[in-house]
Amino acid sequence: MEVLKYRSVFDIIGPVMVGPSSSHTAGAARIGKVCRMIFGERPDSVEFDLYESFAKTYRGHGTDIALVGGILGMEPDDPHLSDSLKIAHEQGMEVLFVPKKEIADHPNTVTLRMIKDNFEMTITGVSIGGGNIQITELNGYSISLALGNPTYIIINKDVPGLLSRVSAIFMKHGLNIGKVTMTRQTKGENGIVLLEIDDTPEDPEGLRNEIKQEDDVVSVTYFK
Repeated sequence: MEVLKYRSVFDIIGPVMVGPSSSHTAGAARIGKVCRMIFGERPDSVEFDLYESFAKTYRGHGTDIALVGGILGMEPDDPHLSDSLKIAHEQGMEVLFVPKKEIADHPNTVTLRMIKDNFEMTITGVSIGGGNIQITELNGYSISLALGNPTYIIINKDVPGLLSRVSAIFMKHGLNIGKVTMTRQTKGENGIVLLEIDDTPEDPEGLRNEIKQEDDVVSVTYFK
């Protein structure tokens, strides 16, 4: 008999949120917020490419306001979530929703294209149910980020030995790396390293800055 495992009671009863749907609202808000964190600041404009179920019901289920609320840094239970489109307009952030006809691997899929000045980033997220999400693509790189454990995302130059150097930093702090995902598009271009660790660091931001000081590291983002 298979034993089901849950990280918390919220995996069973669902998240605290502004409704109506954990998949279409809470999950969408979390996708937006995680994308904002990876991007590093509020973008000037965001294009949301919506697929399948998201494309068909994004207005009725509040997926649009949830995604924008997340980009503005709101949690799924933020009482201002329903005003996110108005707030974005007041802050001068342009938003565009594009329902797509293409088939996606998951029905609740969205790709965000964020722009600020000359900086641009695309991220694909999936709402998998109960408010849980996965990030599956970053700037064309296939990744697998479920946010179940403390995670560092490192964008790096494609050089030998970087992972060994970064691993030594975690070892120095007594942190065990549970999962490593490395990806790149072509040889010589920037790559992405996802490091999921077993325990929360004593000083996550200090550790992030220490990794950032390594040669050939372009950027570092921490999630918990």
